[in-house]
Amino acid sequence: MAVKKKDGEAVVFSWIIWPSREVRDKGMEGAMQDARLANYMKPEDMPFDGQRMIFGGFEVIYQG
Repeated sequence: MAVKKKDGEAVVFSWIIWPSREVRDKGMEGAMQDARLANYMKPEDMPFDGQRMIFGGFEVIYQG
């Protein structure tokens, strides 16, 4: 319900685990400079409705 899923749509859940903040920063910088992503930098060109996207950062509090 949080993303207002409609009939025929799928909800996708994914995550990335970076080994460190430094590696994440370098990876994100590289992604933003990648020409393959240039078409998705404007909201009207994105392959999904970005206003319905939920994202955040998480911190491991327990690892068994």
